[in-house]
Amino acid sequence: MEDAGSKSGEARPGAILFMCGMNAIRSPMAEAIARSLLPGNTYIRSAGVRAGERDPFVDVVLEEIGLSLGRHHPHTLEELEDDYFDLIITLSPQAHHAALELTRSSAVEVVYWPTMDPTVAQGTRDQILHSYREVRNSLSDHIESRLLKRNGIAAQSA
Repeated sequence: MEDAGSKSGEARPGAILFMCGMNAIRSPMAEAIARSLLPGNTYIRSAGVRAGERDPFVDVVLEEIGLSLGRHHPHTLEELEDDYFDLIITLSPQAHHAALELTRSSAVEVVYWPTMDPTVAQGTRDQILHSYREVRNSLSDHIESRLLKRNGIAAQSA
């Protein structure tokens, strides 16, 4: 079964936007992972349907794999400096609907990667972090299998 973004021979997008509800967890995490895996000339950004607050658990689970959000602060689509993307990857139903509405009259590919919201996890700090790690690992797997292989770029092993 072939899904959007994995067709052989498809060109790698030059500009990718990751979208979620508040640009606090899923989309900035995807942006950081994609920046670490995709070629440096790929323009990668993230945004939310509405503004949220930076989530410290994201920093913890990214640091575990040697990544950082740097000075990232959650922002909305309206706050993006550039608004042209070849590919918009939505990570929540709300973001997917907003992206479809936004791109109704343009030739932008919109792909939905259903991604759980780790903030629903309850329990100890370790149990909550486990939920965030699952999201991080799922996004990493999606980026490797759907974006790296899209252009025939093999993920390099450490």
